[in-house]
Amino acid sequence: MIYLDYNATTPIAREVAKIMMPFILEDFGNPSSAHPMGKRAKEALKKARGQISRMLGCDSNEIVFTSGGTESNNMVLKCVAWGLRNKGRHIITTKIEHPSIINTATFLIEDGYDVTFLPVDRYGSIDPEEVKKSIRGDTILITVMHANNETGTIQPLTEISSIAREYEVLFHTDAAQSVGKIETKVNGIGVDFLTIAGHKIYAPKGVGALYIRKGIEIEPFMHGGGQEMGLRSGTENVILNVGLGKACELVLDNLYDDMSRLSELRDRLHDQILSAIPETVLNGHPEQRLPNTLNLSFPGMIGEEILNEIPDLCASTGAACHDRSLKLSHVLEAMGVREEVGMGAVRLSLGRPTTEAEVDQAAQLLVETVKEKGGSLRIS
Repeated sequence: MIYLDYNATTPIAREVAKIMMPFILEDFGNPSSAHPMGKRAKEALKKARGQISRMLGCDSNEIVFTSGGTESNNMVLKCVAWGLRNKGRHIITTKIEHPSIINTATFLIEDGYDVTFLPVDRYGSIDPEEVKKSIRGDTILITVMHANNETGTIQPLTEISSIAREYEVLFHTDAAQSVGKIETKVNGIGVDFLTIAGHKIYAPKGVGALYIRKGIEIEPFMHGGGQEMGLRSGTENVILNVGLGKACELVLDNLYDDMSRLSELRDRLHDQILSAIPETVLNGHPEQRLPNTLNLSFPGMIGEEILNEIPDLCASTGAACHDRSLKLSHVLEAMGVREEVGMGAVRLSLGRPTTEAEVDQAAQLLVETVKEKGGSLRIS
């Protein structure tokens, strides 16, 4: 089995699993308890928060633990909207965001808010000038993903940040796909909020974090005992949180080596497929994209059916949450990709364990399938 679906989820790193085990079997205390077991749990949370903050280049008290990317995105949009509703009810986002942004924005529209969904160019890139033109007197939040989960296209966040600062509008990025793949220092990209999803960086599913710039006050997302600086009450999940912290430490240790190695493997995979099937189309920006992500279309074919013919290859035809659907991806649709091209899209995303041999075998399997069975897999 060849796994090339690391944008969907990653395995838990051995170092992460190891650090979690004592909190499963022994140190199960409540971090709010005053006895030694509680204090050990509290110290573990403090350490994990510090590991995340070092990866992002921020203070540890700017990190809030969540259950994952979806909750972090919901928390930003809803809590900013509720907290600033007297200032304004306009939010700016894009047409290529993850469903946890798009569907939350749609929910807010039904609650009386106004949302501008910005278009993208053929590479899936946002024009910062379009952001600037969309800002109004009642704009309270701009949210633009750092890198797209389907194409890997990286957005010009520093330029958008400058515009947000100029107009004094809060700025959020969903960095679920970029964390661990490219540098995500919050001051470097200039955001007020940043979303992390643990299972994209070799931590467990069901854990994430939200960076909130110091001095910004938003409404609490969950009320209760006042944990997580009063923004997300509830007894902290020490087991998952320490795993996330360790995963972020590994990102710091491995980021630049991973970037270099994975970009070489990605290009090797692309070159082998393109040389055998010259009509293959690259979806996304040819340069400003994640080092591990390759989204290719085989025009006139159906990506879903290509992958069905290769059970030993784990890959996607789009984002995992709506994968294996015969509907054109909303991302490719927003990019203006023609249906006969977009329906043949296959997303191949590489990860830390990916080997050269796996890349070569995956290329061979795809080429053989497209060439040998292409006629029967074409759009009717």
